[in-house]
Amino acid sequence: MKLAVVTSNPHKAREVAASFAGLLEAEHVPLECPEYRADDVGEIAREKARYAFEVLRRPLIVDDTAFCVDALRGFPGPYAAYVAGTIGNAGILKLMAGEADRNAHFETAIAYADERGIRIFRGVLPGTIVEPRGDAGFGYDPIFEYEGRTLAEIPLAEKSRISHRARALALFSEWLAGTLAG
Repeated sequence: MKLAVVTSNPHKAREVAASFAGLLEAEHVPLECPEYRADDVGEIAREKARYAFEVLRRPLIVDDTAFCVDALRGFPGPYAAYVAGTIGNAGILKLMAGEADRNAHFETAIAYADERGIRIFRGVLPGTIVEPRGDAGFGYDPIFEYEGRTLAEIPLAEKSRISHRARALALFSEWLAGTLAG
């Protein structure tokens, strides 16, 4: 089976393809999908998958990710990329000033589409908001701590095994292996 990995990010496509080694062939397809808006990343991923399948007419996956801070009632949620590009980590930390609840999480929803429809697989990575540490990663990685280290302190190979995206991909891979075997 050949699977289209629909993303404009070639690094993400390689990460996804590596998770399927031996199971199927993954091909990066840099199709630009409309920017859907919803409070739930699963709904956004579903709409992106629907659009991409209408264009490509072949099995594919897309994803969408949210960064949710409990004390901020889930903000920035699915608008994480916009917020990172406007107020950034310094802005998030300023909003968190004086907040005792430092809990946050990342959530990735992967949408798989084929001629039978669309399925959603979700992965969540819980953590806490901390002062910036580490020099690896990108985005919120320096202020997001998971099990005592920020994502910016975790080597990429390890981060790729434990991340919210890795968790969603593991669920998808498990389902796909069962589907291909059955």
